[in-house]
Order: sequence, then C-alpha cells, then structure tokens
Amino acid sequence: MTSTSTRDLVSQPYKYGFVTEIETDKIAKGLSEEVVRLISAKKEEPDFLLQFRLKAFRHWLTLEEPDWAALGYPEIDYQDIVYYAAPKQQEKKASLDEVDPKLLETFDKLGIPLSEQKRLSNVAVDAVFDSVSIATTYKEKLAEHGVVFCSFSEAVKEHPELIERYLGTVVSSNDNYFAALNSAVFSDGSFVFIPKGVECPMELSTYFRINSGDTGQFERTLIVAEEGASVSYLEGCTAPMFDTNQLHAAVVELVALDDASIKYSTVQNWYAGDENGVGGIYNFVTKRGQCRGDRSRISWTQVETGSAITWKYPSCVLQGADSVGEFYSVALTTTASRPTPGPRWSMSDRAPAPRL
Repeated sequence: MTSTSTRDLVSQPYKYGFVTEIETDKIAKGLSEEVVRLISAKKEEPDFLLQFRLKAFRHWLTLEEPDWAALGYPEIDYQDIVYYAAPKQQEKKASLDEVDPKLLETFDKLGIPLSEQKRLSNVAVDAVFDSVSIATTYKEKLAEHGVVFCSFSEAVKEHPELIERYLGTVVSSNDNYFAALNSAVFSDGSFVFIPKGVECPMELSTYFRINSGDTGQFERTLIVAEEGASVSYLEGCTAPMFDTNQLHAAVVELVALDDASIKYSTVQNWYAGDENGVGGIYNFVTKRGQCRGDRSRISWTQVETGSAITWKYPSCVLQGADSVGEFYSVALTTTASRPTPGPRWSMSDRAPAPRL
C-alpha cells in the first residue's frame, strides 16, 4: 500500500455512523452497588457471578483512575453513563426469523449478514448490540464437534461450571482500574470452548455494535482451548457518530492448554470523532492470553482504524514449556485520534522469546 492510498483510507468519511431507531430498555444513569445487583438480576445470574461483580465493584471504589499515559482526555463522569441498554426484544430468539428486522437490517448494513440466506459461509458470528447478544450463527454445526460458541450470558446459563472455573483467572477483577469496572458491570460478550483434540471447523467472529448515545459498552470475552485444540477468532466493532465521548472498557481472557493454539484478531473501527476531536469512543481495553500448557501458542493480530483514544496492551503469559506468543499490529490514525496499543509479555524460563 502506498503512502497516498494510506492517507486516502484514513481520511474517508466514517460510514458506520448511523443510529438504529429501535425501542430500548435502559436502566437509569449512574453506578452503585444497586446498579451492579440490577444488572446481575436482569441477566438472571447465579450467585457466584453476582459475588464476582460485587467484589470487583467494591475494589474499584478504592482505586483512582490512572493517568500515567498522559492522554489528556477530559475527566470521565462515571455517574453519567448508562451501564445496561438492550433492545426491548432482548431475549435470544430460537430462530432468526423472530429477531426484530431492524436489528437484522443493521448488521446487513455493517456487512455482517445474519439471516440464513445471506450469512457468511464457514464463519460463525455472534452479534452484540449495546448490552446484549441478539444472534449467534452456526451454533448447532459447531456443537456437532463439541465446540461451544455462544454469548457470555448463554454460557452462564448453559455452562456455569466452565465460567466459574475460568472467569477472572487470566485477568482478575483487581487487575487494573478498567478491568475492575468491567468485572462489576460487564454486559455481554462471547464464550468459546474448544474441547481436547478438536480443530474448530470454521472461523469464529463477534461483532460489537454500540447504538445508544449515553451508554458505555463493557463486554467480556473468554476463550478456552483444551489440550491439542485450535481456534481462529476475529472481533470487529463500530459505533454511531455522536458529539459526546463514550466509554468502551472490555476484557478479553484467553486460555491455551498443552499443544493448544489460539489466533485472536481484532479489526477495531470505533468512531474516532470529527476532525476537531469532538466525539468518539474511548477504547480502554484489557486483553491477556495465558499459554498454560507446554507447546501452547497464542497469536494476537490487531488492526486499529478508529476510536478517539485507544489504550490497550494485549499481553501474553508464557507459562508452559516451549510455549509461543506472537503479536502483529497495524494502526491507522486521523490527526485527532490517539492510539497507544502495544504488547506486553511475561514468561517462565522454559519459554522462548515472543515474536513481535
């Protein structure tokens, strides 16, 4: 790609800035222990998850928002954010024919068709709209191979033992300021479980769409690959154009056991704000993989083309003997956006150096 074509790409008008007019269930603005309990109740969560949230919230209250990166953004008013917003038709439908056509049309416009006639072949997609997942494709086909791919909320109901075993074991609820916030109020996200010896038969993908202008998005993604398993996962994201900033504070946890391989790719295309720096998403994300097993491998690939500020450091813990971590990154910015992505690694003396 030439420098001219790169400039042309960055300067293109943002084409995903539309708002979907749909009736939405929102809780009141503000953050308190009552709000944390309300989110958990709306999602009908078991007690262990409520306690996880409450512990995180109480720890968050003891922390100060970090400023060591000197990003210069205005102070965030955490009491002026809606922490849960969902289409009124928030219950996951048994068939895509029952999903609100406006939601299907939204993802069609984003290039992520969900209907059976248009859906991407050999790519399973979990579509998240504001605080909830509205559809997951190819679940049954994946289940034939023992692969679990579903929204985080569904996983809590259908596989609570896996959530309780792995949640917070890579990124703990007291890891950092934004991880603690996410652990207290996280909405939906994706859960992936690849059983021992299985190569996932198709690509997995989650698409995150913010729609409401006064909400934050706090998804949680958890991917586990058992011994000898492998999976390739891609996430994408967009948001409408508003003249106010919105907070996106996500957490991603990856677990690779002996001889397992996880390839995690991101195409981040949040709204970056206008040419004067007005509006845009604050993208403050904690992503970490743990190569727990011998000869395990985790590869991070990220393409950053949006958000007003990106503040994230995908990291990998090389715990197993001969485990491998890789990181590849490309960032394209406008004059107003400020990316600060970069990798972090920690390793045992049994692991080779990571590849950057």
